[in-house]
Amino acid sequence: MTEVRWERLTAPELRALAERDAVVVVPVASIEQHGPHLPVWTDSFIGHSVSIRAAELCEDLPAVVLPPMWLGLSEHHFPFGGTISVDYATFAGILRCIVRSLLADGFSKVMFFNSHGGNADPLAVATRELAHEFGIPVLTTAITRVAPKEIAAALTAQPGIHHACEGETSLWMHLDPNQVRTAEIANSVSPGNFDASSQAVTRFWSFSERAPVTGVRGDARAATPEKGKAIFEAMAAGLARELRDPANWSKPDDVWRRGRAQGPR
Repeated sequence: MTEVRWERLTAPELRALAERDAVVVVPVASIEQHGPHLPVWTDSFIGHSVSIRAAELCEDLPAVVLPPMWLGLSEHHFPFGGTISVDYATFAGILRCIVRSLLADGFSKVMFFNSHGGNADPLAVATRELAHEFGIPVLTTAITRVAPKEIAAALTAQPGIHHACEGETSLWMHLDPNQVRTAEIANSVSPGNFDASSQAVTRFWSFSERAPVTGVRGDARAATPEKGKAIFEAMAAGLARELRDPANWSKPDDVWRRGRAQGPR
C-alpha cells in the first residue's frame, strides 16, 4: 500500500507528490480531558487515524496526511485537568503558517479535518480567510459531518458523537482497546448533560456546566468494538468522498480583487 503519512516520507517523495497536485489532509484536534476512561489524546488519535485510512482509500487521487495538530481551543475542559489549549489568534496563526509552508512546498489543496468540537467555529472562519489570502482551496470538515447517518445508525444510546461517549469509546475499542480504562466506564456517567448547541444564543459554557462531575457527554457504557468499526469505516469513506470531489477543489473566487464588484471572474 502506498505510504500516505507525511512524517514517513522523504523530502524528494513529498516533492513528487506536490508535482502530482496531491491533496494535503491536516488533522486538527486537541489534547484535553476525556473522562476517567479515555486518554487525553482521544481527538488527535481519532482524527489522525480516520485521515490516514481516508487517504489510503483514495487510490485514484494522491493524498498525504500531516501529523495531527494537537493544539486546539479547549479551555472549556480546564475544570477537569489534563488539558492544553490555545486562544483563537494563536490557533489561526498556526493554521496560516501550515498553509504558507505547504505552498512553499509546492502543494495547493488543503483539507483541515477536525475532530474536536471546540475547533469548529474557529476553523470555519480561519479557512475562509486563508482561501482569500492565498487564493487556493482551503477546506474544512469534521468527523461528525462526513457520515452523520451512518454514525447515528451505529449508535444505540445517543443520536451522535458527543464527548468520551458511546461513539468515541467505541472507536478506541476498535482501534486500540488497550487504551480504554474499562474499569472506569461505569464511573464516566455525568449526572446531567447540557447541550449548549441547542440554545438560541451562543455563549461560553465550560464542561463543568455541560457535563458535571465526570466531564463526559453521552453514555460510554453502550460502547462496543463493532460500533467503533462501523463508525470508523463510515468516517473514512465519507472523508475520502470529499477528497475525491472535484467541486471542492475549484479555485476560490477572488472577491477582494480591486474592481471585482459585479464584474466577471
